[in-house]
Amino acid sequence: MLDFNLGFPELVTLAVIGVLLFGPEKLPELARKAARLLNYLRGVANNATSQLRDELGPELTADLEKLNISDLHPKALVGQVLAEIEPAKDALTIAPAATVASVSSEVTDKPAPAVKLPEPAYDSEAT
Repeated sequence: MLDFNLGFPELVTLAVIGVLLFGPEKLPELARKAARLLNYLRGVANNATSQLRDELGPELTADLEKLNISDLHPKALVGQVLAEIEPAKDALTIAPAATVASVSSEVTDKPAPAVKLPEPAYDSEAT
């Protein structure tokens, strides 16, 4: 869940801005509406989470519990992909010069024989 750290100076600043923008008469009503909206959004998020757990089943629910939102950041995903690709780099290293020379000696200048494909069937009545 998102963690907002609001200290005393931030709260005072928000209160002063709220009084200046909306006036002292409307501020309590707006605070109540904001609290209701926040509770509604929490309910929607909790409902979505429980519905997702029900749909996934018990075997994937454990994976969902381990999931951290920061793991879904694109930079983190790229880092995970690069970590998985790293072992494959060793297998794709360029062959030493001696191996290349032995392979190149096997290559001849003769072109490969052409493969003749069968003629497609032609139906004069179909056209």
